[in-house]
Amino acid sequence: MTSHTWNTKHLPSRIASDAASAACAAGLVAPLITVIDRGIVENASGRSTLMRSIATSFRTLLTRPHTFITSRPFRLISTVYFSTYLVANSIDTISSTISPAPIAHRSSGPSKFLATSAVNMSLSIYKDSQFAQMFGAASAARSAIPKASYAFFALRDSMTIFASFNLPPLVAPMLSDEVEKVMGRASAAQIMAPAAIQIISTPLHLYGLDLYNRPGMTTWQRLRQVGGKWAGSTAARMGRIVPAFGFGGVINTSVRGRLMGRLEAAERP
Repeated sequence: MTSHTWNTKHLPSRIASDAASAACAAGLVAPLITVIDRGIVENASGRSTLMRSIATSFRTLLTRPHTFITSRPFRLISTVYFSTYLVANSIDTISSTISPAPIAHRSSGPSKFLATSAVNMSLSIYKDSQFAQMFGAASAARSAIPKASYAFFALRDSMTIFASFNLPPLVAPMLSDEVEKVMGRASAAQIMAPAAIQIISTPLHLYGLDLYNRPGMTTWQRLRQVGGKWAGSTAARMGRIVPAFGFGGVINTSVRGRLMGRLEAAERP
């Protein structure tokens, strides 16, 4: 029988690198995501227009940053993305440990999709329910979130997670040499895939919000509401997904790669 040796070199440092990379990425992208998410919810509920809400939030961020970063919306967003990046990194570390493989190895299999989906979806759905209650229609404030809304949010998030963590390694080799010269295939795929999926997933998000904001409406009335807000909301969600899973994913991957590279360099004579 052939013995199987796990790659446990520098394992505590690798775990710390996973956490540091996740914290760095989440801290950089959370402010913008908080601003956009609040704007989308307030726009969907009629409390404010998208641009007015975004302007108000940016004003708070710039003039009272301490108030912004200690607010509940910011803490909710930070938790979602730190946890998501950390789980994705941890799956890579587990994979490189048991394969064994180089410690900077990145996986793209079903285990990564399932683990990151479970964490991101559960935290995002909780975050969405809190945002809906904080910034939704005044007439629906603090009422229970419909179960159907949770289902739409879950489907939206599963699509985004797949496009963010599983598609980029598959799409990158298909991109042209010109893309490689400009920013690298991996980085381009990491930005393009999650942004493109928003064209399909944004209507799910809006429909779930409308179920909460306007109980008793017909399906046709909801579809008209979603259609009227689709273009602006899709652009806004692309604007928050690109930093969340595009730039955020690039930052997370880049920082983790550099930290793991240092550990690999330490092994060389």
